[in-house]
Amino acid sequence: MNKRILKLTLPNIVSNITVPLLGMVDLAIVGHLGSLDYIGAIAIAATVFNFIYWNFGFLRMGTSGYTAQSYGAKDLSQAVNTLVKAVFIALFIAIIVITLQYPLCYVALLFFDINADMADMVRQYFFIRIWAAPATLLLYVFNGWFIGMQNANTPMIVAIVSNVLNILFSLFFVIVCKMGIAGVAWGTLLAQYTGLLLSMLFWSLFYRKLWKKINIAKSLVWKDMKQFLQVNRDIFLRSFCLLMVFSFIPLAGAKQGDMVLAINTLLLQFLTIFSYIMDGFAYAGEALSGKYIGAKDRQSLYKMITYIFVWGAIISLGFTLIYALGGHVLLAILTNQKEIIEAAGQYYFWVLAIPLAGFAAFLWDGIYIGATASKEMKNTMIVATGIFFVIYYIFCNKLGNNALWLAMVAFLMARSLSLTILVAKKKNIFSQFFDEES
Repeated sequence: MNKRILKLTLPNIVSNITVPLLGMVDLAIVGHLGSLDYIGAIAIAATVFNFIYWNFGFLRMGTSGYTAQSYGAKDLSQAVNTLVKAVFIALFIAIIVITLQYPLCYVALLFFDINADMADMVRQYFFIRIWAAPATLLLYVFNGWFIGMQNANTPMIVAIVSNVLNILFSLFFVIVCKMGIAGVAWGTLLAQYTGLLLSMLFWSLFYRKLWKKINIAKSLVWKDMKQFLQVNRDIFLRSFCLLMVFSFIPLAGAKQGDMVLAINTLLLQFLTIFSYIMDGFAYAGEALSGKYIGAKDRQSLYKMITYIFVWGAIISLGFTLIYALGGHVLLAILTNQKEIIEAAGQYYFWVLAIPLAGFAAFLWDGIYIGATASKEMKNTMIVATGIFFVIYYIFCNKLGNNALWLAMVAFLMARSLSLTILVAKKKNIFSQFFDEES
């Protein structure tokens, strides 16, 4: 079982790590263009696109869960039908996003107090990269489908190749063609479509026998499509709540001054690094829980859950130890400004609580996705989000920035505990798949 878990986990971790590295390279490229406005513009534009696309993460998660269950049931026709459904939905959303590009950009800029030159740069970047929407959303679909088919290597290869090409394209357009921030946008656009073409190539190579199982009419039957859309709606609402919490942190920090904003930005990196590692295990949980549910293999399912939680506990303790012993060094890597490092020290103890408070939430997310238990994910996320904001507003006047981190730790613990309780119940989220009476 450990071998199966790690076989899926390690490639996903590699895929996840390429994401922040790409962002750093984009910043490094524009950081040498001679104006701080370039750095601000690329940061704001990236934030806008993250906000847009993060809400459509259900295209990956919903596809993964249903595909894994079909794989476990050895129903490859249904696995292909899931892919077709998701492709149609992704293309429909992409058309809407492209159609609404001008109002989307206008509304997004209302949230940022920036000068006219920087706003022009953001628009320039936005109106080029927005045309990558079909490729970006379809990549979500293919990545989810591959993971559901117990294939984590293909998404890893696609992520590495597309991100390396993104860097090379951006360097070429910016340095050789002197295209400025537009060059970075074109680099991302071309890399996204290259990644999509590569995914389609891998699909045709590894799964070409499934071509004959494609039945568009059957895939788009309203009854099945409605259920698929309901699951994706729940995941969308869950992701939106998560986005609200993480978007609120810089906003609340900014109200307390530039120093607090900088501190919170740095401390969030510790949560981000931890999340990329745990998400690798969560993706393995998606694939394996869906597989065992589809195969009606209750014993293997619970064995997998036990093993993956042992790994989660070990990794969390390791991160806590690393953060405790190397916190000052890690902060020094992120910034060379001593005053920020020293000021961050008074809040750093919250970082030590994050791994143990949150690792169960990450792992359960993956397992619940594999079980397509989207309603439970949504409901527990709404409760945890409410707890976050209630705790913050109760204590913000007394505790200042500490209230924000207290709320974050409480948010993670609320998710971990509520998701665990739902599984611990006699009639739990898996009962519908295994109980004979159902």
